[in-house]
Amino acid sequence: MTTANTLSTAHNRPTGAGLGFRRELLPAMRQADLSAIDFFEVSPENWLNSSGQMGGQYAKQLREFSERHPFICHGLSLSIGSTAKLDTQLLKNVKAFMQAHNISLYTEHLSWCSDEMGHLYDLLPIPCTTEAVHWVADRIKQAQDILGQQIGFENASYYFNPPNSEMSDAEFITAVAEEADCLLHLDVNNIYVNSQNFGFDPHQYLRQLPVERTCYLHVAGHYVEDDGFLVDTHGNTVIDPVWTLLTDAYALIEQKTGKRASDLPTCLERDFNFPDFADLVDEVNHIRALQSASQSQSQQQTQKTVSQKDSIKDNRHEPS
Repeated sequence: MTTANTLSTAHNRPTGAGLGFRRELLPAMRQADLSAIDFFEVSPENWLNSSGQMGGQYAKQLREFSERHPFICHGLSLSIGSTAKLDTQLLKNVKAFMQAHNISLYTEHLSWCSDEMGHLYDLLPIPCTTEAVHWVADRIKQAQDILGQQIGFENASYYFNPPNSEMSDAEFITAVAEEADCLLHLDVNNIYVNSQNFGFDPHQYLRQLPVERTCYLHVAGHYVEDDGFLVDTHGNTVIDPVWTLLTDAYALIEQKTGKRASDLPTCLERDFNFPDFADLVDEVNHIRALQSASQSQSQQQTQKTVSQKDSIKDNRHEPS
């Protein structure tokens, strides 16, 4: 069996700032200058037919862009936490889809969305138990063996705490990632939404996650209901506290791994309620600006540290 340490294809992954690829945006994208967008994210389930195959007008539309731009795959329906049999055919279809469009990174949600009766069309939280850690990790290992590479799993938004949990959500994510040796797809908007709905500090939560495994990041807008409850809709602009959390994530990941923010592909999600395409490009550019600012701050800190060390060294050689 292939070991997970040989599964990663990081050297082929896109970097920088990207945008979710949506059919509704095709007319605008065909007319726009796309040089500010480093990559696109695509959900393969939205482009495969009912038999899990590619073809027809959808395939031509996607090929029009995948031949000229890097892409990342973000799945919707693997249902890794389900008790139903793992959908190995879906994984085989995804693998063929990735090969056809020269895509090297695949991520999914650490949640479940189906059972023995079929798909539920919602992403539901997994009970945070030791038994679930082993169950999910085994399924991830199987999925990674089929794809022949590591998969990034996203910290999901949730609207209720699953019963019978034995550990925190962050502890569960960490345990699964370590046992499965998978990657982390870090969604900072999901952290913010959950923190507001369940009353915890999103920055402290961020520090409880295995951010050293981060392969990909999401940022998005959300909807605030009349009672203040937040819903992760991907239908609004990103708000300042989420941008601040993204900046914090960049700094924390670099501190733990040495990876620069610009090397961490970060995607703006927008699924409906689309503004002018130029407004989406502005948000993508804001991601890039934060990446550049993070790198500049890191360089300044490095220079400061070097100067302090040189000063200490000089003081040691001064005559008493």
